[in-house]
Amino acid sequence: MSKHVAVLMGGWSSEREISLRSGNACAEALEGEGYRVSRVDVGPDIATVLTDLKPDAALNALHGPAGEDGTIQGLLEILKIPYTHSGVLASALAMHKERAKTVMRAAGVSVPEGRVVNRHDAAKSHPLTPPYVVKPIAEGSSMGVIIVREERSHPPQILASDEWVYGEEVLAETYIAGRELTCAVLGDRALGVTEIKPVSGEWYDFDAKYAGGGSIHVLPADLKLNIYQRVQELALTAHQALGCRGVSRADLRYDDTPGGTGALVVLEVNTQPGMTQTSLVPEIAAHAGLSFGELVRWMVEDASLNR
Repeated sequence: MSKHVAVLMGGWSSEREISLRSGNACAEALEGEGYRVSRVDVGPDIATVLTDLKPDAALNALHGPAGEDGTIQGLLEILKIPYTHSGVLASALAMHKERAKTVMRAAGVSVPEGRVVNRHDAAKSHPLTPPYVVKPIAEGSSMGVIIVREERSHPPQILASDEWVYGEEVLAETYIAGRELTCAVLGDRALGVTEIKPVSGEWYDFDAKYAGGGSIHVLPADLKLNIYQRVQELALTAHQALGCRGVSRADLRYDDTPGGTGALVVLEVNTQPGMTQTSLVPEIAAHAGLSFGELVRWMVEDASLNR
C-alpha cells in the first residue's frame, strides 16, 4: 500500500496564498511519485482533521507564524505524525531573527550588526545610522521589511501607525550593500548558490520572490570559487547551528561593490522555504540533479519525529 501523506498548507498567516501554491505543487508532485495524498488547508480544527485522517507522514508546506515557528511541529509531535523540515526548537529559533543571529554568531557565522527596538521608538528617531534595514522579528517572505536610505532625514513613520501589523518590537540592522545570494541545504549537504537579481526595485521583496518574472535567478552564481564555497559553508554551518533538519535555505549578502567591505553575511535561515514554480529550492535542487518529484519524495522519506 502506498504511503499516505497529508500536505499541510494555507493556514492563517500573511503568507497563506503562497503556502497554498507551495502545498498544491508538492501534493501534485507526490501524487506523481505514487503517494496517496490528502491536501489539508490548515485551520483551528487541524488536530481533529489529522486525527481522523491518520496519515503516515505530514509534508509541512505552511509559511509564516504557526506553520514555521514550532507551533504545528509541536502538534505533530503530540499526534505522533512524522513530519518534514525542522523540529520544534529549530523552527522557533530560526523564526526569531535576533535569537537566530545570536546562535549563528556563536557558531562563527557572520551576521549583520543590529538591535531590537520598540516600533514607536524606531519611528521617533533612527535606531541606527542610515542606511539600515527595519524588519519584523518573526515574519517571512520579506513581509514588513523597510530599507532606510542614507538620504532619509526621518525614520519610517509607518512603524507608529495602525497599519503596522507585525508586532511591537522590530529588528534594526545595518544595511549590507552588494549582491543577494541564497543557498539551499538538503540534510547534511549544501547545494548550489543562486544570485538573485530583482527585475524592478533594488532588493528581493515579496513581488520579486513570487511574481512571475519578478527576479532573475543566476544559478550557479557567478562568484570566485572560494567565495562560492564559503557561501555553502556558511549555509551548512547556520543550518547545523540552529539544529535544522530536512530542507532549509540561507539568504546572504555579499558586498563586492567598488570600495566595499567585502563582507559576506547570513541574513537569515528559512526552515520552510517556498516550493512554488518560481521558488529557489526546487530550482537549486534541479541544478544538483534532483527533479521536483525526487525532492519532495526525499523530504517525505526523511520525515520523522523528535526532529
